[in-house]
Amino acid sequence: MATTLKGKMRTLDAKRRKKVEARAAELIAEEMSLRDLRKAMDKTQVKLAKALGIKQEGVSRIEKRSDLLLSTLRGYVEAMGGKLDLIARFPDRPPVALSGVVDLEAQTAPKTSRQGGKEKHPG
Repeated sequence: MATTLKGKMRTLDAKRRKKVEARAAELIAEEMSLRDLRKAMDKTQVKLAKALGIKQEGVSRIEKRSDLLLSTLRGYVEAMGGKLDLIARFPDRPPVALSGVVDLEAQTAPKTSRQGGKEKHPG
């Protein structure tokens, strides 16, 4: 018979169980989808769309995508009042904050036109 998480958690003493649950909550809080982040910031898709200058459908598309331009992600985060930072993590050294990447990407990316939140690249 396979062991379930609930079953394993029941075998732990109260102190250990609380510690595991607290760590699980920390890990969950560290990773959020764009949709979760927007909701945590108490923003609607309509409010965010207005701040971005796109339609609500465009915000929905952004939230569903798994591959975004850095400039799109930066705009989304800034529209909620935040700042996007990029951190590179390596197993043999401390994390490194990458500077200028988002700004450089916005300057060198081909011009895009947004129509309902959809990015269109020329050519």
